[in-house]
Amino acid sequence: MGNRSSVMLRDDEITAIQNETGFSCNQIERLYSRFTNLDKGGTGALNQEDFLRIPELAINPVGERIVAAFFKESSDDQVNFRQFVRVLAKFLPPNSKKSPKLNSETEKLAFAFSIYDQDNDGFISKEELLSVLTLLIGANINADQLSSIAERTINEADLDGDEKISFEEFRHSLERAGVEQKMSIRFLH
Repeated sequence: MGNRSSVMLRDDEITAIQNETGFSCNQIERLYSRFTNLDKGGTGALNQEDFLRIPELAINPVGERIVAAFFKESSDDQVNFRQFVRVLAKFLPPNSKKSPKLNSETEKLAFAFSIYDQDNDGFISKEELLSVLTLLIGANINADQLSSIAERTINEADLDGDEKISFEEFRHSLERAGVEQKMSIRFLH
């Protein structure tokens, strides 16, 4: 008896996903198996609660923000398999065989930026930065220290003096951070 993923995905779908994302056939089938295991309703789509069943996301302080980023391109609070793998492809290590668009430094930075830009206005305000910092390290330092870190970060990254960080300012502040490597996950090896 074959696994569920090989039955549900046609060869032409696998090929199209490979070409679009850079995942291998084996990786796609394994991701599909994980996707269908999360899809408890059997609808062929995941909602935010399905994602939060992933233990690593459930315990991650910014897990809900990471999950929300999967839904940026969704119009109905559901993510199908194709959308799921497109987001995961952003975390493939840089490689000439992979899709250069989906796992480029710009795509990785846009994903990270979206975690901070909570109101989706294209800017990171001090309040948004403070909110994420509170989630990440809030229990370890007091509110005044967190506020000071947020203010200092905004001041350093804000090149145009508007007291918020645009995507370009975010990119500029991280240009030497090695984002392409640091935001890469070795999938299913």
